[in-house]
Amino acid sequence: MNKYDVIMIGSGHNALITAAYLTRAGRSVLMLEKNDRPGGFLRTEELTLPGFKHDVYAAAHPLFLTGPAYADFKKELEARSLHYVNTDLPTGVSMENGDTAVFARSVEELTVEAERLAPSDGAVLGRMFEAFAPYASDVFELFNLDLSSQQATEIIHRLLYDKRVGGKSIPTFTPSLFSTARNVVSDFQSPVMRAMLASWVTHLGRTPDEIGSGIWVPLTAMALMGGGMPIPAGGSEQLAQALTRLVQDQGGKILTGTMVKKIIVKHGKAVGVRTADGEEYHAKHAVVASTGPDQLFLSLLADTEVSPDIRSEAKGFRYGRGCVQIHLALSEAPKWPDGRFHRVGQPHLTDGLDGFTQAIAQGMAGLLPAKPTFTVDCSTNLDPSRAPAGKAIMRLQVLEVPCRPRGDAAGLIDVGDGTWTPNLTERFTERVIAVVGKHIPNIPDAIIGKSVVTPDTIARFNPNSGPGDPYGGSHDFAQSYLFRPLPSQPSHRTAIPNLFMLGAATWPGHGINGGSGYIVAQQLLAQDMHE
Repeated sequence: MNKYDVIMIGSGHNALITAAYLTRAGRSVLMLEKNDRPGGFLRTEELTLPGFKHDVYAAAHPLFLTGPAYADFKKELEARSLHYVNTDLPTGVSMENGDTAVFARSVEELTVEAERLAPSDGAVLGRMFEAFAPYASDVFELFNLDLSSQQATEIIHRLLYDKRVGGKSIPTFTPSLFSTARNVVSDFQSPVMRAMLASWVTHLGRTPDEIGSGIWVPLTAMALMGGGMPIPAGGSEQLAQALTRLVQDQGGKILTGTMVKKIIVKHGKAVGVRTADGEEYHAKHAVVASTGPDQLFLSLLADTEVSPDIRSEAKGFRYGRGCVQIHLALSEAPKWPDGRFHRVGQPHLTDGLDGFTQAIAQGMAGLLPAKPTFTVDCSTNLDPSRAPAGKAIMRLQVLEVPCRPRGDAAGLIDVGDGTWTPNLTERFTERVIAVVGKHIPNIPDAIIGKSVVTPDTIARFNPNSGPGDPYGGSHDFAQSYLFRPLPSQPSHRTAIPNLFMLGAATWPGHGINGGSGYIVAQQLLAQDMHE
């Protein structure tokens, strides 16, 4: 009764995508989830007031919409009530001095906006895209491949070495991998344009002055042009619900409220799992863990013989800084001075790139930033069903906040021992909302309810976030690409041949992109064919 082809630990969207492919191919799949329902960071709840549906964690899905899993299951997901609403202005920036810019999905419109800000900036934008264009298709293809695979190795070799001179020359792509976002935007004359383009690297776990962040500026710009800023009608969790129904309709089984404590390994293969209540489930073909490498190798495989290098690297797996997410119920829609912002998906509020990086530096030093810079999004602009008639919701996403602050850069908030107490949370929330008020005149007056997600909320909800890192492990250069999840395991395949990893700790990383779920599904199906 307790035997399945594949057992999956966790049920985030990547795990659900793998399960959708496997069950479609006729495999029996059991998913074990510790929370009350599947979906991981896809969760929509009435956090503030009845009728106000907030995306507690993840909100927009641009990378998922342009990926292969959505293309493969679009019809089936739509049949299960998943419908996306989108905008032609995915992002923008509002500066404290009143200057604004919007990011359009067409190169022509974006160029016009750049020229409006500074007469030479349209040409600078064109040069940035032209420099990246020859490599774009190869780079985007890597997002759907295990980087340690032969196919990916060939693409990486092509990107890093210039075949025209016998592989002895370095193409322009290679140094861009080591550049910073600040370097990439330095040729723009307009500080508004610099802030709009460089700020987005923080949503990819990088910072604008960090080595390796530069390549993500054109890459993110192209991704936003391709995908926009789509949100599921009814809330982000609609994706999890549609995937869950699809998996179950195809014969998959999902048990919630079930914590896996141990992966059972015999004769060098994963043969099953044991839960916290002592129940055992047996896997005929594979076990797939949606966990970080620390949990996998130090906890789930604590009693299994594993290479000392892997065990040591798992102990050294690093988490990044935390996130404070403020959910607001509003009595009316935000009244942006720039009317275009009623159509903008997720703009940044900032006083410029220097102020942005200063706030990040304070977070890196363990301090609450004196002047936080962050994104806002108002889902009710695109989806009025998310709030009662005439009302609105808003989310303020403050990244790069210390998980346990050691002090306050402004010297005004007593952080105590760094625990996010109600008082600390309220004081920091007031600071963030005061910044919003400088950009949107009817804030804070329109606020009728609020709920705040802090790093410790995130840590309690999802063990993959360590102390509260929403990105499932630091994405600095030394823990990215082929160094992820671990240098000794640059793959979704582990040292145990039928044990796989997926999720934010694996390539292509965090966010609602479906990449690792797709990659692991293809590996498992290919493996089945060869058995």
